[in-house]
Amino acid sequence: MTALDIARRIVDGYRLRRDEANFLLTAPLDEIQSGAALIQKKFFGNRVDLCTIVNGKSGRCGEDCKYCAQSARHHTGVDEYNFLPVEEILTVALADQRAGANRFSIVTSGRALVGDNFERAIETYKILRERLTIKLCASHGILSAEQLGRLKAAGVTRYHHNLETSRRYFPHICTTHTFDDRISTIKAAQNVGLDVCSGGIFGMGETWQDRIDIAFELAALNIKSIPINILTPIKGTAFENLPPLEVNDILRIIALFRYVNPTAHVRLAAGRKFLPDAGADAFRHGASAAITGNMLTVTSRNIRDDMKLLRELALTN
Repeated sequence: MTALDIARRIVDGYRLRRDEANFLLTAPLDEIQSGAALIQKKFFGNRVDLCTIVNGKSGRCGEDCKYCAQSARHHTGVDEYNFLPVEEILTVALADQRAGANRFSIVTSGRALVGDNFERAIETYKILRERLTIKLCASHGILSAEQLGRLKAAGVTRYHHNLETSRRYFPHICTTHTFDDRISTIKAAQNVGLDVCSGGIFGMGETWQDRIDIAFELAALNIKSIPINILTPIKGTAFENLPPLEVNDILRIIALFRYVNPTAHVRLAAGRKFLPDAGADAFRHGASAAITGNMLTVTSRNIRDDMKLLRELALTN
């Protein structure tokens, strides 16, 4: 059986087994990409979901995530500020909506958004819900069920909370909270009626088995949107000297996640700069979504450039 044969079975309702995922690690890349394209076409047609984010609160994070420029344990020179004024966030959101985004999210630094900052976020989402027609997402760390319920009541439809890596490898990237803390937050968000966006960062020293592990973990959690972030080593972080992933490895990761999570959006996120032509090949072979616009602490894509790219690929959002 070939990778394309497996893809045809997935289109018909079959779901990938672990041993078949291992087979995809050695199958020819062009073959598994063709299969990923087939699966993508079945479940998403020619549509690509574009979301944008704003860095609503920056820096001063007490967690020790080794990849992150916003950790106070690193010395990266990142901007530091509390929750932005609502007018500033609204201006960004309206511009992103006019440019063609499907979703808008506020992302904040720190283990959890609490106190006055959280209250300001709630009021901001209420205003955004009144002024925007696109969907609202949120990314505010490890929140309680009560906080997540308040976000939903304020107009948020999807909560973003990455697993980042496999359960096995997680202690190698963070020691101030656990993999289970992240799982609990995801389940709490789902329990209050929020969709969840959760993915990982690749190129942090994990193995291919770690990549397979997180792909299946996300499938078991029934995640609707899976951001594929490629580590951009940032000077001053613990991972500043890690080498970037090879292009073919990135493309294989994207295709693998499409096979394991056929009905979820596989979303290009940080690290698109490592792909030629802004990830055009990935959009043809597995990626059905992208984060565009402001990308926190790394180089971003202009929304209008991405809209132009989609038209050139005969895709639409």
